[in-house]
Amino acid sequence: MVLHGPNLNLLGTREPDRYGSQTLVSLNAEITQLGDELGVSLSCFQSNHEGELVDQIQQAEVAGFLINAAAYTHTSIAIRDALLARALPFVEIHLSNVYSREVFRHQSYLSDIAIGIVSGFGTNSYLLGLRAIYDHLRSK
Repeated sequence: MVLHGPNLNLLGTREPDRYGSQTLVSLNAEITQLGDELGVSLSCFQSNHEGELVDQIQQAEVAGFLINAAAYTHTSIAIRDALLARALPFVEIHLSNVYSREVFRHQSYLSDIAIGIVSGFGTNSYLLGLRAIYDHLRSK
């Protein structure tokens, strides 16, 4: 499952110099296409609401997650706890290089429990993350 956090519904219009011009609909189609090529069934979900993301983590019948928690990366103990409760592998995704940005973005509540982090490659971060979790799950 691919989880997109707050403001990612604005991809393509929000700060295109930082996040690019690709829309979320187009990104989801690209991720799904790569999933099809890998033989993986994917579902994508976006919410601006922390509790809805927690609900998806708790209820999804999946082998793992790609999660771009966006601003919740730096604030959400609830999302962290949901991921810990599920004990499924996940890759933390960021479009921008969070370490080249404001200091408050350097703290992640997710990175120490993720199998890996892909940051700074724009929408390609999702594709790299999908390949990484696919390889991780195949090796298990």
